[in-house]
Amino acid sequence: MEKDKMDNVYDVIVIGAGPAGMNAAVYAARYHLRTLVIGEIFGGMAAKAYEICNFLTYDKIRGFELARKMKKQVENLGVEIKGEKVTKIARKKLFEVRTHGETYFAKKIILATGTEKRKLDIENETRLVGRGVSYCATCDAAFFKDKVVGVVGGSDAALTSALLLCEYAKRVYVIYRKDRFFRAEPAWVHLIEKNKKIKLLFNLNVVKLIGEVKLERIVLDNNEELDVGGLFVEIGAVPKTVLAEGLGVELESRFIKTDRWQRTNIGGVFACGDVTSNPLKQIVVAAAEGAVASKTAYDEIMKESS
Repeated sequence: MEKDKMDNVYDVIVIGAGPAGMNAAVYAARYHLRTLVIGEIFGGMAAKAYEICNFLTYDKIRGFELARKMKKQVENLGVEIKGEKVTKIARKKLFEVRTHGETYFAKKIILATGTEKRKLDIENETRLVGRGVSYCATCDAAFFKDKVVGVVGGSDAALTSALLLCEYAKRVYVIYRKDRFFRAEPAWVHLIEKNKKIKLLFNLNVVKLIGEVKLERIVLDNNEELDVGGLFVEIGAVPKTVLAEGLGVELESRFIKTDRWQRTNIGGVFACGDVTSNPLKQIVVAAAEGAVASKTAYDEIMKESS
């Protein structure tokens, strides 16, 4: 292989820079594997969390601050991090990982691609993104000071978004299709129910968005209209599996199927974090899976080189 290409050869390439990918990189570095992390969003979905209250050593920490700490730790271990988008992975003698501007090579691949927010898929949604429609309260809450906003969803993400918005908005509607919150942690539900700025609307769906230049009103499926300046959509997430599917990785209920050592059905390809079929989507679980994936990759590399 040519010398300039040799510079792009790694033992492990981790695709995804959330808790799973970053912890995989920490462990790979401690195993003295030459490691590269490629990810578009440092911290992944965790970076957008309002507050994280169930991660050891922190009573609570903002998502972006935890993401910053993770990135710094990985960099301090000498791991390269590239803020790029992987467009394709080719399975050859070495795995070829292509971005828009470069090709990297690796003995092993760890997929930690995570998830992306689910959309409402209703009229005007795409057109009004950034004009009142948002999928990230942490990113955009400050733009809605003294305004009326809505949050769609009933998960922890929806409720914590509503609590963050209360720090800026004068009124927050939480609109949920069920008759009660059954997915969210009771601690968040308690805080929501006692917050006087929040009005809960159960058994309802948003079916229409109204506004020319920006969002002005939303229409519910009982035909009620609400004047809102912002609508934050928190109705779950879908796994980002395009790269995995391109490699022929087996899925299970749309998520990547792995064994207990985070191996996929494709030799040399591992997966960890929210993109896998594990039932508990939590930072601590994602980070643990990243550690396991790196340990398995290390064991395989050592066996192959002996």
